[in-house]
Amino acid sequence: MKKPSTERRLLNFALLYKKSILIGLVCLIIAVALELTGPFIAKRLIDEHIVGIEDQWHEVEESDAYTVSYHGELYKRADRVQEDDEITDTATILQVGRNYVFVNESVSLTGTRSFENRMITIDTNSATTQAEAQKLSLNELYRFFQPEQRSIYWLLAIYLGLLLIAAVFQFVHTFILQKTSNRIIKKMRDDVFAHIQRLPVNYFIDQPAGKIVARVTNDTEAIRELYVKVLATFVTSIFYMAGIYVALFLLDAKLALMCLLLIPIIAGWMKLYKHFGGKYNTVVRSTVSDMNGNINEAIQGMSIIQAFRQEKQTSHEFEDLNSKHFNYERKLVRLSALTSFNLVNVLRNLAFVGFIWYFGSSSIGAEGIVTAGVLYAFVDYLNRLFQPVTDLVNQLPQLEQARVSAGRVFSMLDETGEEQNHQIISRYRGHIAFKNVTFAYLKDENVLKDINFEVKSGQTAAFVGHTGSGKSSIMNLLFRFYDPQSGEITIDGRSTKEWSRQQVRSHMGIVLQDPFIFSGTILSNVTMNDEKISREMAINALKAVGADRLIEKLPGQYDAAVKEKGDSLSMGERQLISFARALAFDPAILILDEATANIDTETEQLIQRALEVLKQGRTTLVIAHRLSTIQQADQIFVLNHGTMVEQGTHHDLLAEGGHYYHMYKMQQGAVNANVM
Repeated sequence: MKKPSTERRLLNFALLYKKSILIGLVCLIIAVALELTGPFIAKRLIDEHIVGIEDQWHEVEESDAYTVSYHGELYKRADRVQEDDEITDTATILQVGRNYVFVNESVSLTGTRSFENRMITIDTNSATTQAEAQKLSLNELYRFFQPEQRSIYWLLAIYLGLLLIAAVFQFVHTFILQKTSNRIIKKMRDDVFAHIQRLPVNYFIDQPAGKIVARVTNDTEAIRELYVKVLATFVTSIFYMAGIYVALFLLDAKLALMCLLLIPIIAGWMKLYKHFGGKYNTVVRSTVSDMNGNINEAIQGMSIIQAFRQEKQTSHEFEDLNSKHFNYERKLVRLSALTSFNLVNVLRNLAFVGFIWYFGSSSIGAEGIVTAGVLYAFVDYLNRLFQPVTDLVNQLPQLEQARVSAGRVFSMLDETGEEQNHQIISRYRGHIAFKNVTFAYLKDENVLKDINFEVKSGQTAAFVGHTGSGKSSIMNLLFRFYDPQSGEITIDGRSTKEWSRQQVRSHMGIVLQDPFIFSGTILSNVTMNDEKISREMAINALKAVGADRLIEKLPGQYDAAVKEKGDSLSMGERQLISFARALAFDPAILILDEATANIDTETEQLIQRALEVLKQGRTTLVIAHRLSTIQQADQIFVLNHGTMVEQGTHHDLLAEGGHYYHMYKMQQGAVNANVM
């Protein structure tokens, strides 16, 4: 089945909060509509109230709000006359150059005008008219404007009110969309992190930690910018442009159609940028992940780097990655610089050239096809049209960066995860059996070959063998970090595959050779912040393993702060905490994976004494190199190159004189040599 595109999956995340987004978009539409009323109000203000006095004026008998007194007579503009007004004569006011003249008769409002010696001449296509006219003084002209003042103030007040209302809706739209965007990213990050915990262990073996961290943090942050800023800009710009085009069509359909040429140009440019920008961003994001991995590895191994004086080589490796990142970022900057702002400027200039060509100088005047108000509105809308275009083009780099980052995040989400089932199962007794188990990490490279053994409930079993013999692989299979290619693993007679991986592990505890300590306190590392483990239970577990004598010397004691990896603690202290962690969860099966390999003899003796108590009522599996620590085990299994070569008690295996005997003698010889 074909997977949905990255864009479709981003949309699906957004649709999880479609109600909030819909409310935000409705607020946006209202805000855009209110804001775009400005040029129409300005058009009305100019045509009807500022230059509207250039019209026929009728002499009337009665005075009202729209009448003007001139030379003792009352005049009212033609469009203000009511049916009950008694008209006695008609005059005309015309603009000639920068002056207005009063003509005491009805003359044409169109045509080319000239005024000289108190005579006005009007030339039209059909005839030439002359009439006596009087130039209006500034005070007289002001009287003809007075009836329009109230309307002008009202229109300005309405426009101001609409702008304030639009600002409120714009705020609500921005707040809702940004809040929703952050919720989308929170959901995405939660999903990604939850999915990481469902991925099989081998995924983390193949992927450097830095790369995984980069996808959860850097890539999702880039996507957050997409929802918070880029998509908000795109949605706002699209609605804004749509509103402007509606207004342009209302003003002049032909010129609006010419302006539509802008859309395919922008669409073509976006497609072109997607091709090159996507290619460059893919390299940039991948290189950022590699850099994170390199930094993470360098920090983790800084002591080794400094000890072997490899600072220069490590710096060269980072500089190579950093140079690659710089080169592709430069390509992206060049791609944007060549076109983004320049492209919009060129399109704006071409649009104004077309605008001037369309109207022409002869179109603006007495016989012009456009009024001053329409001209102002059209220029205003044309200017406004290129602001969202600029916003769209300027967001293309972030859009492509977010799209590439989203592709990387979704590729991680597409990794096959393990099924989760945390349903509680009864505590099993811990009777373990491996039946004809064969396992390989890589195809045709078996690390375990036809393994058979049984450990009864409550027994202590030890696994020994040279490095690479398969000891840890047995524990990996028991924990269901992996499943065998053939054979069966059972606990209390039930196949482990009948339970989920979480259920199998729910009654197991493990202590590793190199214990991991999390940032927090001593107690939080024992309880793992599990509500089922109380403070008293954690302290008792620490005391049971003998850690109390060491911990009570620390400042803060059980609440002493520890950092990641527990670098402030000794290896023995870290191991004891790890041991108490396993004990606090009261496992039915306890696994000690080389748990005493890296600790001093005194601490080992503490653990050995605690083990005698811990082994009661639970099955204990021990992986050990030091054979002196497992002499009391109920069973010892000897592995060699993935096969089970011997099994029995310590004394039985020594009596056989086989692999175990020789391993024991070698270690005894090494110990005696050290003593001497």
